[in-house]
Amino acid sequence: MDRIRIRGGNKLNGTIDISGAKNAALPLMIIPLLTPETVTLHNVPRLADVLRLQKILNNHGVDIMTAGKRAGQSGLAGETLKISAKSIVDTTAPYELVSKMRASFWVLGPLIARCGEAKVSLPGGCAIGTRPVDMHLQAMEKLGAVCDIENGYVLAKAKNGLKGGHISFAKVSVGATHAALMAAVLAQGDTIIENAATEPEIGDVAECLVKMGAKIEGIHTRTLKITGVTSLHGAEHTVISDRIEAGTYAMAAGMTGGDVTLCGARADTLETVLLTMQRAGISVETTNEGLRVRRNGSGILPVDVTTDPYPGFPTDLQAQFMGLMTKAHGTSHIRETIFENRFMHVQELARLGADIHLHGDMAEVRGVKKLTGADVMATDLRASATLVIAGLAAEGETMLHRVYHLDRGFESLEEKLQACGADVTRISG
Repeated sequence: MDRIRIRGGNKLNGTIDISGAKNAALPLMIIPLLTPETVTLHNVPRLADVLRLQKILNNHGVDIMTAGKRAGQSGLAGETLKISAKSIVDTTAPYELVSKMRASFWVLGPLIARCGEAKVSLPGGCAIGTRPVDMHLQAMEKLGAVCDIENGYVLAKAKNGLKGGHISFAKVSVGATHAALMAAVLAQGDTIIENAATEPEIGDVAECLVKMGAKIEGIHTRTLKITGVTSLHGAEHTVISDRIEAGTYAMAAGMTGGDVTLCGARADTLETVLLTMQRAGISVETTNEGLRVRRNGSGILPVDVTTDPYPGFPTDLQAQFMGLMTKAHGTSHIRETIFENRFMHVQELARLGADIHLHGDMAEVRGVKKLTGADVMATDLRASATLVIAGLAAEGETMLHRVYHLDRGFESLEEKLQACGADVTRISG
C-alpha cells in the first residue's frame, strides 16, 4: 500500500495548475446516460473516482474514449473524454461498484428518465456521516417514479415516463439537487426545484445540460425551473476548475509561507474562503492566471468558522482550514454543520502536536508554536490533504498512510507540490 513521506520546513514558491473539479466531473460523466449521442468533456481530472465511475458506466453499456494530448499540452492538463451511451444494456448498478463511491448513485435519475427503470445499490464513499438518500428518492417520487428498497438496492420504476412535479427540499443537498435536475430534464411538463443547492459544480452540470438541449431557468439560484424535453443531444463542455483543490493549495501556501500562483483558480467560487484566509493574515489576490497566495514572516491569526452550504464556508475545506489554524497565534473555533463525523482528522493532527478539543459539532483549536512530524493515517479524502498540509509545516518527517483516499480527489498532488519546493515523495508498496 502506497505511503507519502513529507519532510517539512520548506516554503512553497511557484505555480500550481488547478485541475478540473472532481465534484463537477463525476455528475458530468453521468449525464450522457440521458442521450444516445456523444458528449465530449474536457479538463477531466485523472482521479481514482473517475476511473471507478468509468467502470460503472461501462457496466451500463456506455463507451468512453480518452482523447490523446493536444500539441503543447501540459502533462498535468486534464483529460478529454468522449462518452457515448448509444444504447443502455443494463439498468442495474451493482453493489461491488457503487459501494466504493457515493457519487455513482446518481445514475439513478438518468436511468429512470431514459429507460423507465433502475436498480441501483445503496452507496458507499468516505465514512464522514450517514448522508442518507431519502431526499433523492423523494425527488424521484415527486416526478412519478415508484421507489422501493430491497436487499440493499433501490428499485425504481416509471412505466409511463417521469412527469414534471414540485420538489421542495427540507434542507440543501448537493446530491439530491443533482438527482432531481438530471431526472427532470426528460420529464413531461414543468418541474420546480425549491431550496436547490447552488454550488458552482451544480451550475456547471446545468450549463452542460442546456448545451445538450435541456430547458433550465434559475441556474446558480435556490429555485430551478425545468421544462422537460423529449430528448437531449450531444454536446462539448469543459469541466470547471476545482475550487476545493484551489482552496487546499491556498491553505498550504498560507501555512508554510511563500508565494504561490494557482493557475485556473476562480475567485468567484471561493469568496467566503478567500475572505476567511485574509482575516487570518494571508494575502490573496486575483491575477490574470488565477489566484496569488502569499504569507510573509507575519504569523497566522485565529479565525472562527462555521461550515454551511454554498456560498458559505465549504465542509470540504473544513479539515484543511483546521490544519491551518493549528499554527495560528491564538484560539479558533470550527463548527461542522454538514456531516456529523467529519472530525476524524483531529486525532491524527494531534499526533503531529496539534492542540484541538472537541465539543460536539465544534472543534476548539489552540494554535501551537510548532508541529512535529509523525506517522499519520488518512481517514477520508479531505482529511488526507489536511495531513499533507500539516506535514509540510511540521518539523521533521511525516509519513502518511492510506493515501488511496488522497488519490480519489487530488490529481498529481506530489508533483504539484514538488514543483513549488516541497519535499514530498510517494513510496510504493
